[in-house]
Amino acid sequence: MNPIWFAPVTLDEINRRARHSLCDHLAIEFIEIGDNSLSASMPVDTRTMQPMGILHGGATCALAETVGSAAANYCIDQAHYVCVGLEINVNHIKSVRGGRIIGKASPLHLGKTTQVWDIQVRTEQNLLVAVSRLTMAVLQKNKDSAKMNV
Repeated sequence: MNPIWFAPVTLDEINRRARHSLCDHLAIEFIEIGDNSLSASMPVDTRTMQPMGILHGGATCALAETVGSAAANYCIDQAHYVCVGLEINVNHIKSVRGGRIIGKASPLHLGKTTQVWDIQVRTEQNLLVAVSRLTMAVLQKNKDSAKMNV
């Protein structure tokens, strides 16, 4: 299978692009680029916990959408297209009280107008925390959207 990336990409580039966004607030960091996957990690701490002291489902969803959305946008020609979230589903499997979680996005479908991504969220010990399916719309840029910082 050929790599899915439209052009060569580095972790430094992806992490630089994510600065000054939700990634900064949740301390999401992109950590691995595979031929057909992208992974990011996030701490389970006061920023990402619910009052009961466990990982907040919304934070898990934010990690899943962040890694899936970034991956989607590196599979297209960003000079002419942009990928935006259309729908996300997350099933929470296991609660987590600390450490880091890792979201790994892999494509299920890379079409001309839509993409579908499978994101598995696991602990550092490889325990399954959540599974997510993210659908992305692939939009052609016009003069207005070209100004978007995506």
